[in-house]
Amino acid sequence: MVAVKSMSDNAARIALSDLRPQASEHMPVDFAFSAMAKRSDRSPASWRRPFNRWLDGVEAGWSVPLLLVCFVGIWTVYLSVAYHGAGLHPDLLETWTYGRHFAWGYPKHPPLMGWTTGAWTLVFPLTDWSLQLMAMTNAALALWFVDRIARRFVTGHKRLIVLFLLMLTPAYQFHAQRFNANAVLLAVWPLATYCFLRAFETRAPLWAIAAGVAAALAMLGKYYSIFLIASFALAAIIHPLRRAYFASSSPWISTAVGLIALSPHLHWLATTGAEPVHYAATHVGAGFPSSLRDAVNFLLGLAAATSVSAVTWMMITGYRIKRLPRDLAAANPNLKLLGHVAIGTIALPFITSILLGTDLPSLWALQGLFLLVVPVVCSTRYPIERFYTVNAALLVAGIAIVATVLAAPAHALYRNSYGYDEGRNVYHQAADKLTQLWHEQMGTPLSIVGGNDSLGVAVAFYSSDHPHYGDPFAYQYSLALPREVTPERGWAALCFDDQDDCLEWTGRMAAHARRLCQTRIFRSIEPVRNFGRQAEPRCFPGRAPS
Repeated sequence: MVAVKSMSDNAARIALSDLRPQASEHMPVDFAFSAMAKRSDRSPASWRRPFNRWLDGVEAGWSVPLLLVCFVGIWTVYLSVAYHGAGLHPDLLETWTYGRHFAWGYPKHPPLMGWTTGAWTLVFPLTDWSLQLMAMTNAALALWFVDRIARRFVTGHKRLIVLFLLMLTPAYQFHAQRFNANAVLLAVWPLATYCFLRAFETRAPLWAIAAGVAAALAMLGKYYSIFLIASFALAAIIHPLRRAYFASSSPWISTAVGLIALSPHLHWLATTGAEPVHYAATHVGAGFPSSLRDAVNFLLGLAAATSVSAVTWMMITGYRIKRLPRDLAAANPNLKLLGHVAIGTIALPFITSILLGTDLPSLWALQGLFLLVVPVVCSTRYPIERFYTVNAALLVAGIAIVATVLAAPAHALYRNSYGYDEGRNVYHQAADKLTQLWHEQMGTPLSIVGGNDSLGVAVAFYSSDHPHYGDPFAYQYSLALPREVTPERGWAALCFDDQDDCLEWTGRMAAHARRLCQTRIFRSIEPVRNFGRQAEPRCFPGRAPS
């Protein structure tokens, strides 16, 4: 009996030893370092403790503003260094040109971007760093509005994870720096979403009014925002409380207020030829194969834009990523509302592009990436260790520091050696040279500049005279000159020396001048060092204006 028992125990031990290795072979690799994360949260390293104190300040109200101030500061420095020796992007200069005088609409785009830049430059100087600061402030304001949405569903450092994942996309730095009709939506879309969410939750008249005004602002930013507003309506129809919402006065107040807020712009469109609508129509008319290819590239572009954030989120969640479908299914109904809005803002333009044959660059939708991130992070039904939040902060900070210290000087060196396709390297020199020649020949301030669009808006910004650029002296540009600016005191025009169509147009315009001075300023492969070599100006009487 003893021998049998001994053999039985040995067999049991052998069976167990055979089973254990087999179980370990099927054990997945813990790429999220979950055990390390738990140990770190229980006993954090000394260098992590200041970060943990910062995380404690999220609900106290100072951690998020501090993060956004640092974000604006370091990325403004990056832009100042990376584009040293070059002018601002033509889109940003065009936006400033719009904002020089208030109007209910401008050529090509609705007026919000011009209003924003005009208001900013009433306070800040006309310098590169000033408008770069404006662009980054707009991005930080966008992130702050996103945080207002996230805090309705999560507390503590999960709110920071939402912001870090968005900072790992190109939307809030590289896309934001080109402040135009797309970038202005970075802040407006989350604002409109927050107001809509509050109006849906509370059905209070004040929030309904706010939702209508914010939706109108989104449309005044770019007509592409119609997809956001349509997604609001579709998401509300799908929501379980749709009957209570649509039976209340909230959606109808929002609709009425939105139309009232839009009415001056609609009147402007009706009385001025609706030029922004015609410009938008230039993106329509592609064949089915082309539009299908654009629509697919639209999805691929959004996937690429969120790829770093997606990998980071997988590193944070580890094995728990498999819970995502279950967490989303069990999420707060109003969080699902945001998820449905996100689906709408991607599906509606995708379908429209195929049906109407429109262009569809993915950068048109970057302002809506927060609608994907907020539901994914805020639906998690498990705590996320501080270990991961601190690591995400270090990743975001490390990228910003490396970009500012290493990438920005390298970019500036390369671009100052090889130039930009749009000629940004010569903007400062062109403005200074033209202003100098004008003062020498005419003896009066330069009030009107025409010719090439990018050169024209650049001279308007960088010249000490700040002349106006617009129709009828601008080539391919229809922004009307202010009424107080008249051509009696003369005008100047610039074209690149290889731009034959612009040169021909300038010659036709100059044929009606009373007095004409011509010179040629050459632009070489090394624009910064060689710009300004010029022929002697020739002045002679022109024909009287007809």
